[in-house]
Amino acid sequence: MNSKKFAKLGYGLLLLGMIAAPFMGAYPVFVMKLMCFALFACAFNLLLGYTGLLSFGHAAFFGGAAYITGHAIKVWHLTPELGILLGVAFGAALGVVFGWLAIRRQGIYFSMITLALAQMLFFACLQMPFTGGEDGLQAVPRGKLFGVLSLESDWTMYYVALAIVVLAFLLIMRTVHSPFGQVLKALKENEPRAISLGYDVDRFKLLAFVISAALAGLAGSLKTVVLGFATLTDVHWTASGQVILMTLVGGLGLLSGPIVGSAVIVALENKIGDIGTWLSRLTGVEWFNTLGESVTIVTGLIFVICVLAFRRGIMGELIAFIDRKKK
Repeated sequence: MNSKKFAKLGYGLLLLGMIAAPFMGAYPVFVMKLMCFALFACAFNLLLGYTGLLSFGHAAFFGGAAYITGHAIKVWHLTPELGILLGVAFGAALGVVFGWLAIRRQGIYFSMITLALAQMLFFACLQMPFTGGEDGLQAVPRGKLFGVLSLESDWTMYYVALAIVVLAFLLIMRTVHSPFGQVLKALKENEPRAISLGYDVDRFKLLAFVISAALAGLAGSLKTVVLGFATLTDVHWTASGQVILMTLVGGLGLLSGPIVGSAVIVALENKIGDIGTWLSRLTGVEWFNTLGESVTIVTGLIFVICVLAFRRGIMGELIAFIDRKKK
């Protein structure tokens, strides 16, 4: 079985597993949260993994869209699909501004500009009255899809969210395998050569940045509809660091990498307390009970281990192992 058929089989099994997850006892809200962050990581991977642009400000698109969608649904009483579209449009528009200012620089200067701009949005969200300040935007109703289908049921919301995430992932897959995606890969591998071939690299970078920002906005908007709130955590720089961690842990430059990485990180953040309790009972060491309060330490440790021992990420190492076995 070649790698393409193997990948298609893997995606098919994953989709079947996601469809069956609620019937197998999985908590729908938790799985929906995981899907939102998987989409966020896939959007970021499109920029870093395939274009080579490291953004430290992707939380601005994720969190900014979350606030816009929440405000549109709660205050303007728009239907959820219109609220999500507004969030995506905001993410894309913000991506145009950020990208236009940042792509003129390269390397660490590009990254620092995106971080600075994202922090400006963070402080704006902290001060603006409609965002709720430190309390965030709470009690956002899910509403009715197209004014007909109520999303208050977790099961209904789950399958709507799954459909949105699958369509977004197919869009990313199509983008990566399109001629446009091949140009992005060429920019990442050898930008001077792409310039010599006559490509307008700044235009391609900007378009990739805007697409990534719009998809990150979709993830943030969907998260607000699913969980019913948008908070300062969504626009904080730590959210940008978190999505970088997800992408690197799963496998940079692989379509499946961010999905696996986000599943690992989100599951650990939600279950680390239970794991600590289990380890404490197993070993008799009381310190393990404090793991639930040390999530950032655990995720940081995972990042260090990944960088030192799994440079290609979980999926990258798995694919490399399969290739070695074939030889």
